[in-house]
Amino acid sequence: MAEVFGHSPDDFSERAQRFRRNKLCPFNNKVPSCTKDKAKDPLGVCSIHTKDGPVITCPIRFREDWRIADDAAAFFFSDEASWTSLTEVRLPDRDGKSAGNIDLVLVAYDQAGKVYDFGSLEIQAVYISGNVRDPFARYMSDCRNHADMDWSREPNYPRPDFLSSSRKRLAPQLLFKGSILHNWKKKMAVAIDRQFFNTLPNLQSSDRNEAEVAWLIYDLVFDQDASRYVLRQTEIVYTLFSDALTRITLPNVGCIDDFMRRLQEKVDEKLESPPTNAVIDTPLG
Repeated sequence: MAEVFGHSPDDFSERAQRFRRNKLCPFNNKVPSCTKDKAKDPLGVCSIHTKDGPVITCPIRFREDWRIADDAAAFFFSDEASWTSLTEVRLPDRDGKSAGNIDLVLVAYDQAGKVYDFGSLEIQAVYISGNVRDPFARYMSDCRNHADMDWSREPNYPRPDFLSSSRKRLAPQLLFKGSILHNWKKKMAVAIDRQFFNTLPNLQSSDRNEAEVAWLIYDLVFDQDASRYVLRQTEIVYTLFSDALTRITLPNVGCIDDFMRRLQEKVDEKLESPPTNAVIDTPLG
């Protein structure tokens, strides 16, 4: 675990201990407390370590100081625009059914307060494969003595699942919500972890002025003075919506001959294996 309730596991400052003791979220959650997984027993893991650095596993982690809102607004609106943000806004389809909630909608308004434009910001954290609840509970049971525990040999060791994150989360977001917004000719921004973005297919970049989607790419950088990780934007990639959707949702098609050979191998194994005959005991003994 890289961060627990917003602080490094080996941070025993008064602030860090208060956040752990009261199970607080420092990243602008809808309430002061952490609500990840369970409201009464939250899983306060914001990010986990990998060989390439920490990976953000909680979408609320991206809300630090609301930098993502500033970065998205710079793409959506002119510098002179007045704007505000709305969280978890329901997006309806033509029949009035929900296509899902937009994580953050930025709205621009005039001097009379009338909305004249908006943009959509989606936040994409990384799924975890394995069990992160067990090491979290172990750490929380005695933070000082378990701050440097080695969990790598335990079963179901938690790791980032980038493939599921893109197929089960990112692709559906673009396909359903993104298609509606694209049809309305509204811009989108996606806040995403650097390591997660690096696992996506190579996206064809476009000119900023023509772009329909801005990929806001962030890293967690350790601040020595604050003794904790801080969110830093490291790159912005601009794309057209259709190009990005096609590259992310369509598989990289392999060779049919390779698949045919695999089928042949399985058939050969099946035909060469002797049949399994069940033996029934005679009732006469």
